Amino acid sequence: MGSTPSPGPHRVTFFHASGCHLCESASRVLAQVRAETPFELEEIDITGDPELESRYRERIPVVLVDGVEAFTYFLHPDGLRRRLV
Repeated sequence: MGSTPSPGPHRVTFFHASGCHLCESASRVLAQVRAETPFELEEIDITGDPELESRYRERIPVVLVDGVEAFTYFLHPDGLRRRLV
């Protein structure tokens, strides 16, 4: 029996906007968890993009893990850790 290859690091996408205090808090949580558990991080500032503003403005910060929406408004460190296992 062979072992299954590791799928590699998870991909986290972080939608945020400048001046958003919840986004600043989520950014700190992402940095904290990323220092413990490596993952790919894509940060997307929605400011000035009409499509992204329409889709995310009322719910930012929005965090996707491997393309699946996982968190809105608040990013809980333990919740993120569980999704990255």
